Amino acid sequence: MEKFNKLSGIAAPLPLVNIDTDMIIPKQFLKTIKRSGLGANLFDEMRFDREGNEIADFVLNKPQYRDAQILVAGDNFGCGSSREHAPWAIADFGITCVIASSFADIFYNNCFKNGILPIALPQEQVDVLMKDAEKGSNARIEIDLEAQTITSSDGEVFSFEVDEFKKHCLLNGLDDIGLSLEKVASIDSFEAKAAAERPWA
Repeated sequence: MEKFNKLSGIAAPLPLVNIDTDMIIPKQFLKTIKRSGLGANLFDEMRFDREGNEIADFVLNKPQYRDAQILVAGDNFGCGSSREHAPWAIADFGITCVIASSFADIFYNNCFKNGILPIALPQEQVDVLMKDAEKGSNARIEIDLEAQTITSSDGEVFSFEVDEFKKHCLLNGLDDIGLSLEKVASIDSFEAKAAAERPWA
């Protein structure tokens, strides 16, 4: 998993509440267990018509937001079923930070396991960043995970809260496998001792 420290990127505004995981990645794309390739179907039913053509007025289809790395969204983002494909699709598209006033718990926790920083802010601060994002590709939002700050393109600074353990994992690029690998020496030592004490096992 990529380390997350500082990010300066284009933010796409998506001012919709209750964006559920089926909107993020519709159920017909859940057949794969690979994390790659799902970005092409992110927000599929909002991005494409029935013939597969892009819907021009959807935010991520607009030229100024095609390379967005940040998503500023409405309340209760990631609600619905607990599909891990949702953060997989977001990350595969290239978005590494989602800002909203609240998140569904399972989606929120899955984000950290997939290299995405979800930031919950008071609604009035989300509104400021939403307006900032509406400026397009000339407005870059800066996020500093170590300092736990967001800086708008106008220089306005907001602080955010994040669990220390989750912060540690993102800063060091550690998913569940990475955390286990940190303990390889201890695991090997335990296995060697167990094998010596119980050679019949």
